[in-house]
Amino acid sequence: MIIRPFGGKTPRIHSSAFIAPGAVIVGDVEIGPDVSVFYGAVLRADVGSIVVGARSNIQDDCVFHVDRDADCVLGEDVTVGHQALVHGAVVGDGALIGMGARVLSRSRVGAGSLVAAGAVVLEGFEVPERVLVAGVPGKVRRELSAEESAAFIPHAGRYVDLGREHAGLGESLTLDEVRYS
Repeated sequence: MIIRPFGGKTPRIHSSAFIAPGAVIVGDVEIGPDVSVFYGAVLRADVGSIVVGARSNIQDDCVFHVDRDADCVLGEDVTVGHQALVHGAVVGDGALIGMGARVLSRSRVGAGSLVAAGAVVLEGFEVPERVLVAGVPGKVRRELSAEESAAFIPHAGRYVDLGREHAGLGESLTLDEVRYS
């Protein structure tokens, strides 16, 4: 993992967070309790700040960045799927951002909402609470039931456990240790 200060700001990472080898965290980043940042994820807060709330998870190869006038804020119990991009946006508590989705600057995703895999939330778009957004550009497709939205919280909780398992794996193997003939 690479954790670097930038512009006089140093990342602040809670002691219970899991940061995978290969993750990159730069600048004004705050990572809360029980957060997991998986392999290849990049959180670059060089011209603004990034805040990741408790128990949220950022999966493999995600990219988080900011604009000078648009910080990136992830609420609590948020899941961000593999290869998603969150750029200068606010994501409410208990939301789920699907794999490969794009959430662009100055947009907001309401609490308990689902941004479908591959969807693009355009700049400045306001996603209401507890809805499904899908498509390119992303459009509200329907409201989510309380049960559907509530299911995202235990999903995030499973990633708290998975992050702890990964944290206990120890050191990586060298290439010589995994070669076979």
